[in-house]
Amino acid sequence: ALGEALRALHGHDSAVIIGILGEEMIVGDLPMSKASATMGELIRRFAALGIERVTISRQITLDELKAFAEKFGQLEKNLAGDALKEAAAQLDSPNLRARRVTLNETPPQEHSDAATVRRMYAEAVSVASMVWESARSDALPDLGSAKTMIDDMAQAVVRNRSALMALTALKEYDNYTFTHMVNVSILTMAQARGLGIDGALLRMFGLAALMHDIGKVKTPTEILNKPDKLTDEEFRIMKRHTIDGAEMLRGTPDIPALAPIVAFEHHLRIDGTGYPDGVSRPSLNLATTLCSIADVYDAMRSQRRYQQAFPSERIIAVLQRNDGTQFDQNLVRRFVQLLGIYPMGNLVELDSGEIAVVLQVHAPDPYRPKVRVLFAADGSRLELPRDVNLWEPSASPGDHRPPSIVTPLNPADYGIDPLSFI
Repeated sequence: ALGEALRALHGHDSAVIIGILGEEMIVGDLPMSKASATMGELIRRFAALGIERVTISRQITLDELKAFAEKFGQLEKNLAGDALKEAAAQLDSPNLRARRVTLNETPPQEHSDAATVRRMYAEAVSVASMVWESARSDALPDLGSAKTMIDDMAQAVVRNRSALMALTALKEYDNYTFTHMVNVSILTMAQARGLGIDGALLRMFGLAALMHDIGKVKTPTEILNKPDKLTDEEFRIMKRHTIDGAEMLRGTPDIPALAPIVAFEHHLRIDGTGYPDGVSRPSLNLATTLCSIADVYDAMRSQRRYQQAFPSERIIAVLQRNDGTQFDQNLVRRFVQLLGIYPMGNLVELDSGEIAVVLQVHAPDPYRPKVRVLFAADGSRLELPRDVNLWEPSASPGDHRPPSIVTPLNPADYGIDPLSFI
């Protein structure tokens, strides 16, 4: 009966998670109140062995289930006291894991402080590197730390989306692979939040976006890091990462079903181009579309050894090209309104010769944000910076033309941290 039930559940998810919380049984995200009433004895026996969560993957066999039940009974008979409470890990098999749930008691974080946001971002990049290495060495990504990190970033997206998005533009590129993973996740969640997505679904979007390129752990390093244009054969191998990623994620316990979908689809386009070759979709998953926009945007603005960063206007032009045949233009328009041509945190030069940092995007005109002027036209640092809405007429007598942005600048050349002015 358990085998039949699991087969039905595995038709929807790659893994079934059974949790024990006090005297309550939870399957997936759903409390099973009636089951808890009739299975109280089983719940107590699970608790006695320190089992608070059981993860059963789609590949589970009846022999593994029988072995689990037999081992369970043996442990109950042969162990006692603290040894019994720590016995959960002994029940593991290739497709079944029994664990105690550990909670980190940490006070709620405020996400408005620049140092806090920077620290969160640095920790996220570190977690991304660990996920990548675990996928490369163990053939499956380690999701524990990744889920905690996504939870924190999802909260930050809700509370202070603009500052977190600004930080993605101020990154260092020494660890491009990992910063790209984090940036695509942040930009995907920011777009999703702008569409009203919240809670568990927002976190699913973020985790799927974080894992979108995980299949590249199987791509040969000499192809992945090649500074020159790939040959046709090398590109054929590179394109395999969408399939490798989807297969890897389908076999990863505890991961949302959305993740392998995004990994498989993120290089498909709505006009039928892209890859995997020979695959067409009448429509793409919304998470895929948001991830694809974020992926292209972040890749094009990345300053790497063999690629100059594209100015924002050129990036937006690429996203909008072909009259919506590659990207949904409604979503691209929302992305531009969200991020602006000159995103929050950018240091820019005005046509007045002044230097300013972008404070806030003005959705009706993404070319004219709100800025904070830091340097006068003669290059001197202003003791008292002033804020200017570039979409409003100039306050100077006889001059009704508002200042406009000439070009973005590198903040390192001016020895400042733009995030500290936001």
